[in-house]
Amino acid sequence: MGGKAVCLVSGGMDSAVTVAIAKAEGREIYALTFDYGQRHRREVECAKSIVRHYKAKEHRTLKIDLALFGGSALTDRRMKVPKGRQKADGIPVTYVPARNTIFLSYALAYAEVAGADHIYIGANHIDYSGYPDCRPEYFAAFQRMADLATKRSVEGMPVKIMTPIIGLNKAGIVRKGIELDVPFELTWSCYEGARKACGRCDSCLLRLKGFSQAGAEDPVEYEV
Repeated sequence: MGGKAVCLVSGGMDSAVTVAIAKAEGREIYALTFDYGQRHRREVECAKSIVRHYKAKEHRTLKIDLALFGGSALTDRRMKVPKGRQKADGIPVTYVPARNTIFLSYALAYAEVAGADHIYIGANHIDYSGYPDCRPEYFAAFQRMADLATKRSVEGMPVKIMTPIIGLNKAGIVRKGIELDVPFELTWSCYEGARKACGRCDSCLLRLKGFSQAGAEDPVEYEV
């Protein structure tokens, strides 16, 4: 394998495992993190630690302010982050409008400039919060768009969107991370940015479920 890859690194466990997979496949990592107006900077700092751990060739942190639009509990402080698992019959208030489309568009531009053949994103649609831009059909559609929209594709060098953990449940993601020696202690999944993870938001509950089902101990501290 080998070659250059743009990796979206959020600071969470899914993106850390995805970076580890890209590294194990011999890719040269060009990391991309977004400071997009989210509720806290904890995940951005964790992303920096993860990127250092994997010795990325470059790490770009892009500042864009999706809080200008709001529409999500993660970007609008007037909205409360719900606690407990959210119902599967609706899209939760933690969904950030068009986030993956925005992120992947920037990643595609970065890949063209860096000469990267792949973009890795840690999306998952098994144990997840029900976001529409985490589904396999979404990524297939984005791939078709990318194949039409870039100079690289026109010249016969398309950028491939890689979603290596999209079909794994959280336990499978944890097991894969353990197999690849992922430093889970450097990651952050909680929607809040306190000293300890809340243990009650959807993201924390999914993470805790994964570690429990994998028979592993989560190194992150929780309030509950």
